[in-house]
This record gives sequence, C-alpha cells and structure tokens, in this order.
Amino acid sequence: MDAIKKPRVFITQPVAQSAIERLKLVADVECNPDAKHVLGKDALCAAVSKSDILFCLLHDRVDADVIGANPNLKMIASMKITPSDIDVELANARKIPITVIPPIVTEATADICLALILSVARRVTEGDLLVRKGYFPGAQSSFLEGSMVSGKVIGLVGGGGQIGRAVARRARGFGMKVLYWGPRRISESDENEAGLTYVSLEQLLAQSDFVSLHTPLKPETRHQIGVTQLNLMKPTAFLINTARGGIVDEDALIDALQNKKIAGAGLDVFENEPYINKSFFSLSNMVLTPHLGSAVAELREKMAHVVVDNILAVLNGAQAPNCWNKEIFSSGNQ
Repeated sequence: MDAIKKPRVFITQPVAQSAIERLKLVADVECNPDAKHVLGKDALCAAVSKSDILFCLLHDRVDADVIGANPNLKMIASMKITPSDIDVELANARKIPITVIPPIVTEATADICLALILSVARRVTEGDLLVRKGYFPGAQSSFLEGSMVSGKVIGLVGGGGQIGRAVARRARGFGMKVLYWGPRRISESDENEAGLTYVSLEQLLAQSDFVSLHTPLKPETRHQIGVTQLNLMKPTAFLINTARGGIVDEDALIDALQNKKIAGAGLDVFENEPYINKSFFSLSNMVLTPHLGSAVAELREKMAHVVVDNILAVLNGAQAPNCWNKEIFSSGNQ
C-alpha cells in the first residue's frame, strides 16, 4: 500500500526549530531560509502553488494573487495578531481558514519602546557609531549631550490598552509622569492602578517630553500624527512609534525633524515597511529599528508554537483555536 501523502507546509521565513520539528512529524515542511529579507511576491506565489498550507509572518502580503496561486490551498496560518495584508474576503469566499495568534507581545513591545526612548534621548546609536569609527570625545565632552529621561513627562497616545499600561509601568520606574489619551477613557480605578492621567490629545502633545504611540492602525487613525499634531509638540520632545507606521505622516515627521520642530524620533515601524523612506537615513536625531517589537527568542518560539497548534488542529479536522474567520464554518456558509 502506498504511504499516505503528508500535507505540504511552506514557511515564509525561519521560525523556532522546535516548532518546525513538531510540524515535520505530520507534514512535509519547506522553509525559506533567508531571515534577512521578506519573500518577494513571485517567489511567494511559486511556493504557495506547491503547498497545502501557508505559514506566513507579519510582513508577508497574502493578496488575491498569492491565494490564487493554488486553487487547493487549505489554510493560511499567520503569526500575526490580526490578518492585515491578507485578503480575508477572498479566503472567506474560498472557505480557507485564516488563523492568527493571541496578543502575547505586550511586554516585549513595551521593552522596545523604552529602548527607543533611551537610545534617542541619550544618543546611544550616535555614540556607538562614533566609537566604532575610532573617536572618543571624552567623558565630559559636550559633543554628545542628550536629554534626561528620568523625571520627564511621557504621553501615551492610545495608552489605555495593555501595551500602553506596560509602558506606563516601566516609565514609573524612571520617575516619569504618565499622561494618556484615547478615544475611550478607562475607569478611574484602572487609571489609578496604572498611574495614568487622562488629558486631551492636544494637551498630551503640548505637555509631553516623549510622545509614544499605541493606537491600532485603522482608517480613522491613519496619519493620526501629522503636521498639526507635530506642531503642538515641544521643540525638545521626542516621538516614539512602536505601534504601526501608518499612524504617522512620515513626510510631516521628516519636515519636523529637519527643521528642529521636535528634538528627535524613535521608530520601530514604518508606513511602507519593509521599504523605508530614505530621507530618514540622513537624520542623526532618529533611531530606526526594523520592527523588533516581538524580537525576543523565547517569545518568538512561543508564537511559532501557537501557529503550529492552529495548523495541527486544522489537520485533525477541528476548528483552530485562533481562527479569525470562524464564519466560514457556520451552517449558512457550508
């Protein structure tokens, strides 16, 4: 008797080996070995055409062409919290389950937020580059004087959520006053527990030494921070974005940085990532990181295993625990 053919799973970039080994017990697994570059559309289509299940990461754009590359695609297993950049409507029409992961990146994202604050305020990356070039201006030189973090005011836009509160906990350790604004104010008891003071967005921008963004990207929040908002900030203030790049009007930010309307910015996310506006590269008052919010080995391993859990459920004929489009299983959609 012929051996039962295993389902084919394609992984768009390397993930934790322990998760891959679990998959290999039940599937033929192929993984793009390049961890430095997002797979191009043609290559992604070619891989999907030969696979039953697509295991995709945050920057993979799974559009109609990618889904259409295989009429027998059985599942799109994403290592994202929401299926942005996935054609959910087409997947629904074809009854293809899309799975995601739960919001387990809170603490890691809050960590990178504080890392950006410290790096841009204390000019850490500038100092690192200077030392590597053989310069040492002296321990009391004014050449790399930066800005104090301890005791300053941080304003959290969308700060009532889990990541905003995690940043607030860290900020309190630096003796910072924490303001927040969001479309919905949290309860007074939650504010007191988190050490948050609610103000209007205009007040937050005008009073904060560090403005940190934590809103989700929606049509109504695209370019939430633009010319008007940047003009309200102090010339000594810094903008920090670990949420989504589209929240910031990058052209307005570049102008603000070039003309010293604000002191600097720390960005982990970009409007058109993985493509970065090259105007940022000439600005020394910026720290740029390539979306490192969840880039912690133990967290990424946990995330990969959640994706594998979803895949194994589908292969066993069950509904995945983190299925985004559960409606495809309703009686009216059979």
